[in-house]
Amino acid sequence: MRFDLIDLRLFCEVVDAGSITAGAERCALALAAASTRIRSMEQSLGAPLLTRSRQGVVPTPAGLTLVKHARAMLDQGARLREDLGSYAGGASGEVRLLANTNALTEFLPEVLSSFLADHPHVSVDLEERLSDEIVGLVAEGVADIGIVAGTVDVGALATYPFRSDRFVVVTAADHPLARRPQVRFAEVLDFDFVGLDRASSLQRFLAGKASREGRPLRLRVQLRSFDAVCRLVECGVGVGVVPQSTAARAARTMQLGVVELADDWAVRDLTIVVRAGEELRPYARQLVESLRA
Repeated sequence: MRFDLIDLRLFCEVVDAGSITAGAERCALALAAASTRIRSMEQSLGAPLLTRSRQGVVPTPAGLTLVKHARAMLDQGARLREDLGSYAGGASGEVRLLANTNALTEFLPEVLSSFLADHPHVSVDLEERLSDEIVGLVAEGVADIGIVAGTVDVGALATYPFRSDRFVVVTAADHPLARRPQVRFAEVLDFDFVGLDRASSLQRFLAGKASREGRPLRLRVQLRSFDAVCRLVECGVGVGVVPQSTAARAARTMQLGVVELADDWAVRDLTIVVRAGEELRPYARQLVESLRA
């Protein structure tokens, strides 16, 4: 078997994405080149690594074994580059960070901008995911660091406190809910919603909560930022669920009603998660220290 680091990284990305096309894009490879590499890996091994279907791809038992070892080898390669970089006049490296919507939009921009300014040779691969997905991906070694809701089960991962926030309902100033001090999410489902794109982790989270209530989430408009959500809510298009920090900032310039959500899940203690008992690479460790500060 002759697998190079490009092969190993490609295979891990394909497995993570569940798609050869998406894995090729993440590695900046043409689809034909990526498919050829994976077929060559399978021919070299003499066994299939992926089960292919219309829904995408999943690793075979041999593929799962390869992913486990490939991630360890890629991690060691990254450590080698960082350790040797200091001898070349400036270390370089990449840290993969996964975060839920609240952390990504409200708290990470300032922390990351400061960290990247202090570490000009480091890049951060930041991706938005649901909290329970993040726990699994960090545990598997797909990501170095995760930021999740404090209510999620983190298993054996090591945790550190990050920030605290809560979700609130924002309404137009003359909306029937605007004068309420508190409301339950089930009551809010009576109204049209302004929300984020359906692919966002928060929107999927809220859709799941609505489903548990046996109700649909009536999305009138889907946008890409909380500020845009607040702007359309102000215009009376619907109601929205946003972090309290967002609502407080928006209310300084917009005519909004801000109503506290009474549901227990509305309180959001955000937590940093990393693999326990495993030493982080230098830049990942320094990023954790910046996040905790």
